[in-house]
Amino acid sequence: MMTDPIADMLARIKNAQSVGREQVRFPYSKVKCAILDVLLAEGYIEGYSADAARREIAMVIKYYTGLPVIESLSRVSRCGLRKYSPARELKRVRGGLGVAVVSTSRGVMSDYQARALGLGGEILCEVC
Repeated sequence: MMTDPIADMLARIKNAQSVGREQVRFPYSKVKCAILDVLLAEGYIEGYSADAARREIAMVIKYYTGLPVIESLSRVSRCGLRKYSPARELKRVRGGLGVAVVSTSRGVMSDYQARALGLGGEILCEVC
């Protein structure tokens, strides 16, 4: 049994990038799709396809000149220690070069969107 499915997804992405794979697959969930929507909007991935019937997501990794676009991918809030932040205290990832994925009352969004809307929430992960 998997205790943290989001951490599992991030680990699968990191492992696939390290061996140069173009695509990675992991179990389906709505939260994972929402996180991937943020990564797609920010330009960190090529795309993904979710098959709810097969309960699987296939994500296409984005490379630039042979190197993966995602340099760093880390889970911030975890099962044992949840990290919440109000909108005015959301910190910029690497001085604004990265993005934090935040779960707010209006859905999962980037830290930029959450700050603009004045929403805080749980910081799921940081990408850069």
